[in-house]
Amino acid sequence: MKIAIGSDHRGYALKQQIKDGLDPQRFDITDAGTAGTESCDYTDFAFPVAEAVARGEAERGILICSSGNGMVIAANKVRGVRAATAFTPDMARLSRLHNDANVLAIPADYIDPGLVPQIVSVWLATPFEGGRHERRLNKIKEYEHAH
Repeated sequence: MKIAIGSDHRGYALKQQIKDGLDPQRFDITDAGTAGTESCDYTDFAFPVAEAVARGEAERGILICSSGNGMVIAANKVRGVRAATAFTPDMARLSRLHNDANVLAIPADYIDPGLVPQIVSVWLATPFEGGRHERRLNKIKEYEHAH
């Protein structure tokens, strides 16, 4: 699976942890930056990751900033992206199962780093359930195309 990943300075350490924990035999990772802990703007990394997902260059995207809020807001401005913030493995599971989230935003400053591998693993492994949720996603797609 191809994954695009990005963070701002506050999420840099967690981004590195996530990358190191993903099996390179199963995941092809493209790192959109940042390359360190020097202050930077989350939008500079959210947009390239979200656009890679929207264009089909990556199947999923992972974004990390202090609260996750900036990343999820920016990513959701890109047509075709369904970004969700997850603080727990169950939130990650439901974002895939019910919302078919294709971008995951992680709040680096508000989460136990030891929980992150499980959140990412559950999110990557959970399929979209479809059914009644498909109808709701279609309404979102229709709105995106009309506006």
